[in-house]
Amino acid sequence: MNRSLRVIFMGTPAFAVAGLRGIIESHHHVVAVITAPDRPAGRGKKLRFSAVKEEALAQDIPILQPEKLSNKKTIEQLKAFKADVFVVVAFRMLPKVVWKLPKLGTFNLHASLLPHYRGAAPIHWAIINGEKQTGLTTFLIDEKIDTGAVLLQEIMPIKPEETMGELSQRMQKKSIEMIVKTLDVLASDNTEAVPQPRDKNLIPAPKLTRENTRVDWSINGQEIVNHIRGLNPFPTAWSMLALHDEELYVKLKRAHFIVGTPVNPPGTVNVEDQQLNVAVNDGYVYIDELQLPNKKSMETAALLNGYNFPEKCRFV
Repeated sequence: MNRSLRVIFMGTPAFAVAGLRGIIESHHHVVAVITAPDRPAGRGKKLRFSAVKEEALAQDIPILQPEKLSNKKTIEQLKAFKADVFVVVAFRMLPKVVWKLPKLGTFNLHASLLPHYRGAAPIHWAIINGEKQTGLTTFLIDEKIDTGAVLLQEIMPIKPEETMGELSQRMQKKSIEMIVKTLDVLASDNTEAVPQPRDKNLIPAPKLTRENTRVDWSINGQEIVNHIRGLNPFPTAWSMLALHDEELYVKLKRAHFIVGTPVNPPGTVNVEDQQLNVAVNDGYVYIDELQLPNKKSMETAALLNGYNFPEKCRFV
């Protein structure tokens, strides 16, 4: 067995928890956890702990929550733990003074096959773009975002109807193995980090916004379905439903596509046999689950039992 490394783990959301647990259960030793400061959330604006903080508390691991990572006090605290390596999963960008601290470096787990899908939302965009496969990459952090030398990569297929949430869960499970394996490689003193290729035609994974999550009904049907499943369960694809005298903000959760020759313009809504379909360039997108304003999310068949879509309405 390789020697046990002293690890500082940095992460915030639920996606990072599996990796933290994996290190805890391995022969390596988590000496501290760095996570985001507590933030007010919900109607009562009560302070909410990050998912990673909850796990660290349950495991009785020391926790740091600095607003600014590069301040002198934080740097001294980090040095005091005498960590061999820092592990980063779904955390913010680190200043050089931090990632240069441990003797074995700082590595990040990224949910894509780098160099493609650098950025904030790699799982979402891989599905939105209709990719058949993606993967996980561990790499040494450097000055730029997601550009460091690669330590390990693992290819993962994307299932035809898989949502972002479903793929994310599979990746979380695989991340445990990837992180521990990367620690073992670093502990063996036999590390070969491979620089990422300099490719000008990289596929990005930018931050999701109100603009780029809106459904574009002018594109082909399967692309629309990919867009919807790539944003399920969050932040959710959406569209405006134009009625006679108003527009409704509608969240679209699940859909499937059937090739055809539509007689109506793209976006036109048709209700038939307890199904709701939307005309697109190359056929029809059937909406299987959606959420109307101030309503809970419902399967379309159930919604149609109590809601009538007016004639000549359309998504815009």
